[in-house]
Amino acid sequence: MRWMWIDRVVELTPRRRLVAVKNVSLAEDHLHDHFPAETERGRPACPVMPGSLILEGMAQSAGILVGHAEGFRHKVILAKVSRAELTRDATPGVTLRYTATIARIDEAGASTLGVIEILDHGRPSEGFTPAGSVELMFSHLDHNMGGAGLPGEAFPAHNFVFGESFKTLLRTSGVAFTG
Repeated sequence: MRWMWIDRVVELTPRRRLVAVKNVSLAEDHLHDHFPAETERGRPACPVMPGSLILEGMAQSAGILVGHAEGFRHKVILAKVSRAELTRDATPGVTLRYTATIARIDEAGASTLGVIEILDHGRPSEGFTPAGSVELMFSHLDHNMGGAGLPGEAFPAHNFVFGESFKTLLRTSGVAFTG
């Protein structure tokens, strides 16, 4: 995984709950195109983190929780976004907080519930306020496809999902992992 949409894991209760944060910065290139100034119409720039990237941050948070539950032995992939609702924009200078909980987990995969909150550092007394909720389903890829012997379904032996970027994130967050 090349793009990380979380900065730190701040809480982890194995097999139950994970909390991660993402600081949104104007230094992030995607904000300059979403939405640029329209000088001909006299509209200033309105940088907003795209909703798809906010959902990806939630998916990465929940995916780490699901992967950690089995010691990162499985290739955990996002299989389905069952429901997603975003109620606020994330602009430069805010902190996103992702709270993922496991609703169900078994050999085939897991379903998770996610809550997204925003801390506006311009109004710190308000604290984190609700910004959305998500229901996600994950698949343990090797159990569901790799072992099925389907033609053309060859997956790398190494865990391509939880690569070096995630290991660095976990290590700097103080989360124990094997491998």
